[in-house]
Amino acid sequence: MQEIFAPLPPDPLGAVLHGLRMSGAFYCRSELTAPWGTAMPYLPDCVMFHAVVAGQCWLEVDGADPVLLQPGHFALVPHGRGHRLMSDPGVATPPLFDLPCEILSERYEVRRHDGGGAPTLLLCGAMIFDRPAARRLVSLLPPQIVVQTAEMGGAGRWQAVLQWMGEEARALHAGGEAVLTRLADVLVIQAIRHWMQRDPAARTGWLGALQDPRIGRTLAAVHQDPARAWTLETLATEAALSRSAFAARFLRLLGVPPMNYLAQWRMEVASARLHEGGEGIASLAAELGYQSEAAFNRAFKRHTGSTPGAVARAGAQRRAPAAH
Repeated sequence: MQEIFAPLPPDPLGAVLHGLRMSGAFYCRSELTAPWGTAMPYLPDCVMFHAVVAGQCWLEVDGADPVLLQPGHFALVPHGRGHRLMSDPGVATPPLFDLPCEILSERYEVRRHDGGGAPTLLLCGAMIFDRPAARRLVSLLPPQIVVQTAEMGGAGRWQAVLQWMGEEARALHAGGEAVLTRLADVLVIQAIRHWMQRDPAARTGWLGALQDPRIGRTLAAVHQDPARAWTLETLATEAALSRSAFAARFLRLLGVPPMNYLAQWRMEVASARLHEGGEGIASLAAELGYQSEAAFNRAFKRHTGSTPGAVARAGAQRRAPAAH
């Protein structure tokens, strides 16, 4: 197998983590005294997190073991699954929206329950990741990720970020939502990195391919410039491999041929851009390398089962302000 020399690009997996920038973040501070419980709603396409500022609570996610959360823990529920939080196992968990609510801003609210017992202060958030690489990464995460400060490298820094988030949650000052969003960015990325370092599943499939020294740089090039007129030969050149060696290695790692992956990736980019809005279908088709809007529409329907117009309308509905 003959390999062609080419300089290695920046870390492809690091580029995906760098793209983890949330949008549509919403925060809830919960001031609770035992006994209490609440059921978090199903929120499609959302990643939810929970940080215990004071006290403790149990987290129950279907498909995962119950976990006791205490100060210093940070929990992710990546797939928008409904789940339950409670002071003690077996406590009733009525819907979150049944708890008394004080709305402090469009994206920040406080919910309270007075059971008369031990107090707990929680900060919870829901966020959406719109970039295609970020969405694909999130789809590969387990049902829950729970990180404890003591398990982290640089535990002092991790604890400091959690404490800072707790201080912002106790009293929302001017610019507090922006601070919470930046801190949540850091904590979410650190939690995902922690999982990737410990779970063998993070070294297989798409994530494993990103970490491959040859295929990873081809994926990075495609992600960076999906509209380029790629061919099997130019993709192989990015990997510094012959066409046959590249095609075999790509198929072994990702389970699909390179040109199929390219087409799928373009459709993921198109879906994200259509959800974001502000761009015509014809111009998007041209930007992604299609010669006509009709060709783009056919490819989009073939890969997603929906039309570009339907996806754009769904995105507009999602962006519309929700009535409280």
